Amino acid sequence: MIDLERIRRDTPAAETAIFLDSAGSSLPPTPVVETAVAHLRREAVVGGYRAAIERKHDLAAVKTSIATLIGAQASDIALSDSATRAWSDFFYSIPLTAGDRILMCEVEYASNAIAALQRAAATGARVEIVPSDPTGQIDLLALEAMLDERVRIVSLVHAPTNGGLINPARAVADLAHRFGALVLLDACQSVGQIRVDVAELGVDALSATGRKWLRGPRGTGFLYLCPELSASLEPPALDLHSAQWIGESEYRLAPDVTRFEFWECDVAARLALGTAVDYLLDIGIDNAEEAISQRAEYLRTALRGLDGVSVHDLGDRRSGIVSFTVDDLAPTDVRDFLAAKGVTVTVSPRSSTLLDMTHRKLDAVVRASPHYFVTFAQLDEMVEALRTR
Repeated sequence: MIDLERIRRDTPAAETAIFLDSAGSSLPPTPVVETAVAHLRREAVVGGYRAAIERKHDLAAVKTSIATLIGAQASDIALSDSATRAWSDFFYSIPLTAGDRILMCEVEYASNAIAALQRAAATGARVEIVPSDPTGQIDLLALEAMLDERVRIVSLVHAPTNGGLINPARAVADLAHRFGALVLLDACQSVGQIRVDVAELGVDALSATGRKWLRGPRGTGFLYLCPELSASLEPPALDLHSAQWIGESEYRLAPDVTRFEFWECDVAARLALGTAVDYLLDIGIDNAEEAISQRAEYLRTALRGLDGVSVHDLGDRRSGIVSFTVDDLAPTDVRDFLAAKGVTVTVSPRSSTLLDMTHRKLDAVVRASPHYFVTFAQLDEMVEALRTR
């Protein structure tokens, strides 16, 4: 069980407003903010280089904390500036030739799909979509029928941005590996709100962000890469951190996942990411998952009780994202109406998950994502605001 009183003390804004956009960019707890600000102040005194050297061991500890959270080793983690960057760096490192196949799920995120289409056009590979089953999750029977030795990579969104389902990552990995395909898990919306253990999931790579459910700063993210792949892939871009210049016309790649990192980075943000992960480890991921799930289910049930409100979440297993529409208001109008009442939600447009939203004939949905620091009374206030609209 979480210590809600302590958590809300660490989240001052949660006392003055109803924040339901942790699937976008959550409210960082005070220790995270203090970590970032303190390092920036130190940089202002001694400069960025010396300040970074002083925190060398703390920076290394960020990877250790992330590894502890997802059941990996620190040597399996590359720090990045976003989940999209981490996903793309891995995806673009996979060799592709004409006739190779890329499988993506129907709830694929737009950035991933665009990258896949670009690479397919450049290499002669093909992008193919695995349909969803009646529950909204990836159709495992369809996936099995589509797999063959030409499939190089299966991209799976663990928890889509536009609704509350969680895809069965382990089952996808088991099927893909039977045919020698790699599995890249977009865990942007799952790390920080549910238990994610890479050994249990069996995926080859995983990308995640700091700014959502981990409650870290923007401009942070990470890539997990299984050890067997670290020394066999060459990222599409390198620098003097990811490789060494060892001769006039020769360079040597870093021997591990470090080859997916660049030297220049926001040190303050990365230190703050470490603080955010440590904060979650202190709470306990199982406690956080339980609290988030309770709030999301509570909100879904309450919204279903309102006339003219439709909840659009699918899946057998649900995430902390609650998607809905209101009959007499456009999603943007609902967002703005609630903002005027002190409630922060956002809108997920069709363009972000084009195939799924088109298939379900949805132009946009309102997205509410209550983190563990939100009270049930606040959820009641949000629902009552919609009731009296």
